[in-house]
Amino acid sequence: MRTQTVGPVTYAQLMIRFGSAAAALEAIPDLARRGGGKAPAIPPRAAIEREVAAVEAAGARYLFLGLPGYPAMLATIPTAPPALIVRGRRALLDRPVVGMVGARNASASACRFARGLAAELGARDVSVASGLARGIDTAAHMGSLEAGTIAVIAGGIDVAYPPENADLQERIAQEGLLIAEQPPGIEPRARHFPYRNRIIAGLAQAVLVVEAAPKSGSLITARYGGEYGREVLAVPGSPLDPRAQGCNLLIREGATLIQTADDVIEALRPIDPRMGLLEPGAGGYGIGGYGGPRPALDADDADRRAIVALLGPVPTPVDEIVRQSGRPPTIVQTVLLELELGGRLERHAGGQVSLI
Repeated sequence: MRTQTVGPVTYAQLMIRFGSAAAALEAIPDLARRGGGKAPAIPPRAAIEREVAAVEAAGARYLFLGLPGYPAMLATIPTAPPALIVRGRRALLDRPVVGMVGARNASASACRFARGLAAELGARDVSVASGLARGIDTAAHMGSLEAGTIAVIAGGIDVAYPPENADLQERIAQEGLLIAEQPPGIEPRARHFPYRNRIIAGLAQAVLVVEAAPKSGSLITARYGGEYGREVLAVPGSPLDPRAQGCNLLIREGATLIQTADDVIEALRPIDPRMGLLEPGAGGYGIGGYGGPRPALDADDADRRAIVALLGPVPTPVDEIVRQSGRPPTIVQTVLLELELGGRLERHAGGQVSLI
């Protein structure tokens, strides 16, 4: 989203409640006022037109949540991006997708394994998605490039990162599929990479980690996969190699051990994309559009006081706020929506929130 304080969860809740973007935009100032803050600045029409022109100039196009063409699997996650910018073969999203991630400083043997495994999966009509980073990501894309690889990047669709992968990124745009959430011209920042990771996990039926340290972005992607109900797969490594400790930890915690492409195919269980629910916080917002506006209970001042009193700087699960406040989930979600639009609430992974 291009409006400050309106993230994917808030966007979905606004659409569910008001039924259309126009109605939601009209309601935002009043909701922000109830949340104790100022209405966020909404980009002017001219800024939106400039972005659309930049997307077209880059040879890309938009895919919008709730409209035809949007990835069905991604639409089921609670933080599905309202809009994606894509270049290339969108049809690759209609095949089974495996997210393959791993260490940037990967060993030569791990890169060789990832490249060969990706090539085998591609030959069996499985799309391999990764993040175009150095190391395992690059090896996965190189191995699956001929069959059709999917690269999810952290910056704008027209920004090459890392620089040494500029040629590979352009080849993927021509022969595979390139996906960005950020608008054109945006250089990737540290905060953008977790956003990219949750898209890789959301697109996939399974997330495969080839080599990773215990604290790494690859394990964040695997964690997202587990939260979204995807299969989590890991390639074991030597306990003497720190780069294998993350994978070994995942296996110890229940991830499926992977040694061959057959292991991956066996782990891919059919997932019906229609399983997405239509209530916020329930694992997704469905893929058939938001429909008309839904009745929403308005919170009163007593509700707001009770709910705000349970919030603080430490992230707290929304379910716990519902339980302790004794308020209906709809009331709690309404107050949280007001607080976020007022700039007083921050959302965290795992359905947690905190006061700013």
